[in-house]
Amino acid sequence: MPIYEYYCFDCRKRVSVFFRTFSEAGDAVARCPACEGTRLRRLMSRVAVLKSEESRLDDLADPSFMAGLENEDPRALASFMRKMSDEMGEPLDPEMTEVVERLERGESPEEIEKMMPQPAGDESAADNA
Repeated sequence: MPIYEYYCFDCRKRVSVFFRTFSEAGDAVARCPACEGTRLRRLMSRVAVLKSEESRLDDLADPSFMAGLENEDPRALASFMRKMSDEMGEPLDPEMTEVVERLERGESPEEIEKMMPQPAGDESAADNA
């Protein structure tokens, strides 16, 4: 079931128009859902590709995914962390975003770890300091 995006010249909005079939989309004259206007120009839409869990894991196993990590480059580690977040569909929380940004600036993971607050009740980390 295709959904196409259009620019409506009548109400000057970007709108999405749903068609039941691809043939209907090719034959039908699109109508603006906001104003019922027919003076529409079709726009290029973003494409979303859904991946299976297996496909995601295959992508993560690709050696090029971890390029640069063998050199212990903080920027490569930051890139890896961003890619991992994107692949898993999990956004970085504010603390991890800060860590990644610091790695991108070239700070070493050890320096960052020393400066980050320790979790409450983590006495082993305090003993090692």
